[in-house]
Amino acid sequence: MTDMEKKVMVRLCAKILSETDLYDTDMEVRNLIDWICVSEQIKSNNNEIRSLTGEYKRIEPDCREGVRAQLERMKSLCKERDSLYEKQNDLRGQK
Repeated sequence: MTDMEKKVMVRLCAKILSETDLYDTDMEVRNLIDWICVSEQIKSNNNEIRSLTGEYKRIEPDCREGVRAQLERMKSLCKERDSLYEKQNDLRGQK
């Protein structure tokens, strides 16, 4: 979906929310609006998770040689990645 299409979809969602009660009465409309609202965040989180995982894989061989600083960085990457996974699951739960 292009940026312009996303903007149009968000505007349509806003209009549906403000001018109708479809969000409350139609579960399919609710799911679609929820998906549109969180899909970009999910995509962004996925990209960040891939980036962190790639960096972890680049650092891992040095860590096996006993480089303490690299190990600490790996721990922080794991915590950051785990936090993003939790956010991702929370966002999926909102759909």
